[in-house]
Amino acid sequence: MISSFNKKNSFNKPVDASSLSDQEIITLCLNGNKDCFESIVSRYKNLVYSVVLRMINDHEEANDLSQEIFIKLYKNLDKYSPEYKLSTWIIRISTNHVIDYRRKKKHETVPIDDVEYEITSSSTPEDEYIRAEEKNTLRSLIDSLPDMYKAPIVMYHTDGLSYQEIADATSEPLSKVKNRIFRGRKILKEGLLRLREGGRNGLQSDQ
Repeated sequence: MISSFNKKNSFNKPVDASSLSDQEIITLCLNGNKDCFESIVSRYKNLVYSVVLRMINDHEEANDLSQEIFIKLYKNLDKYSPEYKLSTWIIRISTNHVIDYRRKKKHETVPIDDVEYEITSSSTPEDEYIRAEEKNTLRSLIDSLPDMYKAPIVMYHTDGLSYQEIADATSEPLSKVKNRIFRGRKILKEGLLRLREGGRNGLQSDQ
């Protein structure tokens, strides 16, 4: 994925890092064995890509940003603290990188408020179609959330992180993380309700 990490270093002895822990690999990297970082890339490339894609929703941009993130991770390995899981640290770096990228592109964000998205089970083709449409609508609504709400919503509901892991990844107080997820859900729920009401009104006016 990151071609720059595949280059051989004549000063490094070949090391099979597949059985090593993340911390052992990082220690080797910091001691000059740069090739070992490829194992970190292999282990976490899917995680990084999925985090970025859910925030950017563009495959090409997500791939480019993922490569940038791994370069940033490599350059900042000495700042990693074993106090946290490596995956938590990586998600933090990835999320912040995407937020910075969006800011540089002057992506407009509008402060918004908190969703419980429930789709009733149904077996009819009509309801299946509606369910698929509402899922697409929800993705669009999530994508339109300001980063302060979008990031924790994606981390919690899509990546499966706990409140505490999100707090660690974002360096935010636990209470603030919970509040932002609550408010983000509320915004999404209100957006879905508005769209549903608009759809019903449109149907009634056609009758």
